[in-house]
Amino acid sequence: AGWARDGLTDKQIAKNIGISETTLYNWKNAHVEFLEVLKKTKDIADYEVENALYKKALMGDVTACIFWLKNRKPGRWRDKVENDTHMKIEDDGFIEALKSDAPTERDPDVEE
Repeated sequence: AGWARDGLTDKQIAKNIGISETTLYNWKNAHVEFLEVLKKTKDIADYEVENALYKKALMGDVTACIFWLKNRKPGRWRDKVENDTHMKIEDDGFIEALKSDAPTERDPDVEE
Protein backbone atom coordinates (compact mmCIF):
# COMPACT_ATOMS: atom_id res chain seq x y z
CA ALA A 1 0.00 0.00 0.00
CA GLY A 2 2.85 2.38 0.81
CA TRP A 3 4.43 1.91 -2.60
CA ALA A 4 1.10 2.49 -4.33
CA ARG A 5 0.54 5.63 -2.23
CA ASP A 6 4.02 6.80 -3.25
CA GLY A 7 2.97 6.57 -6.89
CA LEU A 8 4.72 3.38 -7.95
CA THR A 9 3.26 1.44 -10.86
CA ASP A 10 2.24 -2.21 -10.63
CA LYS A 11 5.43 -3.13 -12.45
CA GLN A 12 7.54 -1.26 -9.89
CA ILE A 13 5.60 -2.73 -6.96
CA ALA A 14 6.08 -6.26 -8.33
CA LYS A 15 9.82 -5.63 -8.73
CA ASN A 16 10.08 -4.35 -5.15
CA ILE A 17 8.27 -7.44 -3.85
CA GLY A 18 10.48 -9.67 -5.99
CA ILE A 19 7.75 -11.16 -8.17
CA SER A 20 6.69 -10.84 -11.78
CA GLU A 21 4.02 -8.38 -12.83
CA THR A 22 1.87 -11.35 -13.88
CA THR A 23 2.08 -12.78 -10.36
CA LEU A 24 1.02 -9.42 -8.94
CA TYR A 25 -2.01 -9.42 -11.25
CA ASN A 26 -2.83 -12.98 -10.18
CA TRP A 27 -2.65 -11.90 -6.53
CA LYS A 28 -4.96 -8.97 -7.24
CA ASN A 29 -7.46 -11.28 -8.97
CA ALA A 30 -7.31 -13.88 -6.22
CA HIS A 31 -7.45 -11.45 -3.27
CA VAL A 32 -10.03 -8.70 -3.61
CA GLU A 33 -8.82 -7.01 -0.39
CA PHE A 34 -5.31 -6.73 -1.83
CA LEU A 35 -6.69 -5.24 -5.05
CA GLU A 36 -8.84 -2.73 -3.15
CA VAL A 37 -5.97 -1.57 -0.94
CA LEU A 38 -3.74 -0.93 -3.95
CA LYS A 39 -6.54 0.80 -5.81
CA LYS A 40 -7.49 2.99 -2.85
CA THR A 41 -3.94 4.07 -2.10
CA LYS A 42 -3.21 4.81 -5.78
CA ASP A 43 -6.36 6.96 -5.87
CA ILE A 44 -5.12 8.91 -2.84
CA ALA A 45 -1.82 9.65 -4.59
CA ASP A 46 -3.67 10.73 -7.75
CA TYR A 47 -5.92 13.08 -5.78
CA GLU A 48 -2.93 14.63 -4.04
CA VAL A 49 -1.25 15.34 -7.37
CA GLU A 50 -4.48 16.70 -8.83
CA ASN A 51 -4.88 19.04 -5.86
CA ALA A 52 -1.28 20.22 -6.09
CA LEU A 53 -1.67 20.92 -9.81
CA TYR A 54 -4.93 22.75 -9.19
CA LYS A 55 -3.36 24.92 -6.48
CA LYS A 56 -0.38 25.77 -8.71
CA ALA A 57 -2.72 26.66 -11.57
CA LEU A 58 -4.74 28.96 -9.29
CA MET A 59 -1.55 30.66 -8.13
CA GLY A 60 -0.72 31.59 -11.72
CA ASP A 61 1.72 28.87 -12.73
CA VAL A 62 1.23 29.09 -16.49
CA THR A 63 2.49 25.58 -17.17
CA ALA A 64 0.09 24.16 -14.60
CA CYS A 65 -2.75 26.20 -16.10
CA ILE A 66 -2.02 24.93 -19.60
CA PHE A 67 -1.73 21.34 -18.43
CA TRP A 68 -4.96 21.59 -16.46
CA LEU A 69 -6.95 23.14 -19.30
CA LYS A 70 -5.64 20.80 -22.00
CA ASN A 71 -6.60 17.79 -19.93
CA ARG A 72 -9.84 19.01 -18.42
CA LYS A 73 -11.21 20.78 -21.50
CA PRO A 74 -9.41 19.25 -24.49
CA GLY A 75 -12.11 20.25 -26.96
CA ARG A 76 -11.38 23.89 -26.27
CA TRP A 77 -7.72 23.98 -25.21
CA ARG A 78 -5.82 21.23 -27.02
CA ASP A 79 -3.07 22.34 -29.39
CA LYS A 80 -4.78 21.19 -32.55
CA VAL A 81 -8.47 21.79 -32.92
CA GLU A 82 -9.95 19.67 -35.65
CA ASN A 83 -12.79 21.12 -37.65
CA ASP A 84 -15.22 18.86 -39.40
CA THR A 85 -14.79 19.95 -43.00
CA HIS A 86 -16.67 17.03 -44.41
CA MET A 87 -20.17 18.15 -45.21
CA LYS A 88 -22.77 15.86 -46.60
CA ILE A 89 -24.10 17.30 -49.82
CA GLU A 90 -27.30 15.81 -51.10
CA ASP A 91 -28.02 15.77 -54.82
CA ASP A 92 -31.40 17.42 -55.04
CA GLY A 93 -31.21 17.81 -58.80
CA PHE A 94 -30.58 21.55 -58.65
CA ILE A 95 -27.41 21.45 -60.78
CA GLU A 96 -29.06 19.29 -63.43
CA ALA A 97 -32.07 21.62 -63.52
CA LEU A 98 -29.78 24.57 -64.11
CA LYS A 99 -28.03 22.73 -66.91
CA SER A 100 -31.29 21.78 -68.62
CA ASP A 101 -32.65 25.36 -68.47
CA ALA A 102 -29.42 26.93 -69.68
CA PRO A 103 -29.33 28.00 -73.30
CA THR A 104 -27.28 25.73 -75.49
CA GLU A 105 -24.76 26.92 -77.97
CA ARG A 106 -25.89 26.81 -81.55
CA ASP A 107 -23.86 24.84 -84.01
CA PRO A 108 -23.40 27.16 -86.99
CA ASP A 109 -23.33 24.20 -89.37
CA VAL A 110 -26.74 22.88 -88.28
CA GLU A 111 -29.93 24.41 -89.65
CA GLU A 112 -32.84 24.86 -87.29
